Amino acid sequence: MITVEEAEKLINSHSLELDVEIVPLAVANNRVLGENLYADRDFPPFHRVTMDGIAIRFEDWQAGAKNFQIVGTQAAGSPALGIDGSNQAIEVMTGADLPGGTDTVIPYEVVSISEDPVKTASIDTTPSHGQNVHIKGSDRESNSVIVRQGSLIGSPEIGIAATVGKSALKVVKPPEVAIISTGDELVPIDQKPLPHQIRSSNAATISSALGEWNVEADLYHIVDDLNGTTSELRRLIDEYQILILSGGVSRGKFDYVPQALEELKVNKHFHRIRQRHGKPFWFGSHSSGTLIFAFPGNPVSSFMCFNRYLKPWMHRLYGLDTPVLNAKLTDDIHFNPDLTYFAQVKIDFRDGTIYAKPVEGHGSGDLANLVDADGFMELPSARNHFVKDEVYPVYPYRCDLCSDSKAL
Repeated sequence: MITVEEAEKLINSHSLELDVEIVPLAVANNRVLGENLYADRDFPPFHRVTMDGIAIRFEDWQAGAKNFQIVGTQAAGSPALGIDGSNQAIEVMTGADLPGGTDTVIPYEVVSISEDPVKTASIDTTPSHGQNVHIKGSDRESNSVIVRQGSLIGSPEIGIAATVGKSALKVVKPPEVAIISTGDELVPIDQKPLPHQIRSSNAATISSALGEWNVEADLYHIVDDLNGTTSELRRLIDEYQILILSGGVSRGKFDYVPQALEELKVNKHFHRIRQRHGKPFWFGSHSSGTLIFAFPGNPVSSFMCFNRYLKPWMHRLYGLDTPVLNAKLTDDIHFNPDLTYFAQVKIDFRDGTIYAKPVEGHGSGDLANLVDADGFMELPSARNHFVKDEVYPVYPYRCDLCSDSKAL
């Protein structure tokens, strides 16, 4: 058996080349950008008024002028007006192009306007030069990179793309993934199982989790037969970049996956990790470039291996940060075997600190217990007692908890 750290290092030593595809802007959210987004003009593209008021030439006020003749009104979205003499002002609205000849905006709140005999504005404050003006190009200059390739696209990035006229974007194309469940005891989810059967849930769980990267995995099932397993895996290795198997990797008489992969000359990088849950995890690569992640069949073990190993690897594949929280234990945990222990925990945020409360289940087959927890806390080997208030990493699987935390 190898350690958790050795397994992680071996997995991270392998990668894939992902292509790009073009998608409409409306469906680009939560994709990884496959191109740089450049400013198509200065940001802002003109000297932008930031408050409703009057625009004046500051040197007129410096020369002693307190009253300014209003010679026009500048609305947002209209071509810029201008002044052509001293002590003149133009009423301006937020978002308008600053009128020519002016350089300072005085808000209405500190201006008195009279209509007799001509429309005049009296300034009731001491202005500063250039106030309330958003200078052209001060945010970004034309042709500069605003969003870099490899960025995760969210609402701000969508806004930038729209601003620079990109109605479609190049995004990273998800890898081609097949999820293969194994075992004669499994039946489809829409079928009523016999007393000795169960519905196939691991494939649905992993497929759903892969949606974080917009992966639309194809689902397959292999019965407990060596020839059938070998034949089907041979076909799938030729068609997909990643195979994720669930079950058939332990030491049972009907666990044919390792033998089938050996016959297919898949290079085994490890089989069995010093951990609980998920000890019989198998990982390998084929000369075609296909990577094989073969998880144990028990649902908690399978899901833990996905979150601890495949999920961080997928983030790295896309060039994204790995979501790991550091949390305080709320209760002591005792665990005897000399293995890295992944405890199921409920996560709570209080007073700027992240807490992890152990959630007791009934072993690696207790799928229902995953609903009561939020993630897996990694507790190191060579210890058997973990004390309240000690801090350890947690791998969350609730989406609202999957951002890096600096609390601890």
